[in-house]
Amino acid sequence: MEEKAYAKINLNLHVTGKREDGYHLLDSLVVFPDVGDYVSVEPADVDQADLVTLQITGPFSGSLQNEDLKNNLIVKAAYQLVACTDKSLSPIKLLLEKNLPVASGIGGGSADAAATLRLLIRYWGLKISAQELAQIALKLGADVPVCLNSVSQRMEGIGETLSLLPNLPQFGMILVNHGEAVSTAEIFRHRAAYFSKYIDSTQNLTSFDQLIQELIKLTNDLQPPACLLNPAINTVLQAIEELPFCRLSRMSGSGATCFGLFETEQQAQAAAAILTKKHSWWIWGGKGVAK
Repeated sequence: MEEKAYAKINLNLHVTGKREDGYHLLDSLVVFPDVGDYVSVEPADVDQADLVTLQITGPFSGSLQNEDLKNNLIVKAAYQLVACTDKSLSPIKLLLEKNLPVASGIGGGSADAAATLRLLIRYWGLKISAQELAQIALKLGADVPVCLNSVSQRMEGIGETLSLLPNLPQFGMILVNHGEAVSTAEIFRHRAAYFSKYIDSTQNLTSFDQLIQELIKLTNDLQPPACLLNPAINTVLQAIEELPFCRLSRMSGSGATCFGLFETEQQAQAAAAILTKKHSWWIWGGKGVAK
């Protein structure tokens, strides 16, 4: 069995407050373009000692090879499910094909964890309510709940308050990562002290032009401090802005991946081809809303 872990893109990201426990409150329109990692499961080897093991392959596997895999969100997600059942579960081997850049503001680890939850509920035949699953996801990380159902959503609170955006139009998107990771903690430390006001941005998003006009009013509050700490992000944003038919460029999440929006998938693919000839960055272009 296999699950696709779609990249998570924050079309905007407003920091609206901070809780007493230190967690920041966010407000973000989130989409899932048609690119991602793949998580698959197969029966354990005969001599496997642990209930769950993880093997990582793919173009971005190198940066994960030296980490303790027991601390990987995929393995943690599996054991969270184990803790929720009294069934005798068969040992498994999980395999991650890591196609997305690591620590890049597009929710790769969170999407992998969410895909693992979906995958193992099917594989082990578990009965878990939607409410319990959401609680498990939030324990794993603030971005995991929104990745459980990889469709367009508005994410509020610390990530637990979700509402669907059912009428969002199809559009094209490119993703660009220049290869330099940025520290989320450092970006929050350098963020301006003010908090963004709540904006009702879920109305009138049924056409591409309406979507662009609404997004122009919104921001990514983490983009200025990220660009301050890593000026190369500005270079990427400018390169995207100059592409034919690009209507908006912005950084996703805490960076450093940036995106550009286009009216069609074909325009985005052509734009990605242009950038690929000029730069050695990680570049993807295609459908902005996967499903």
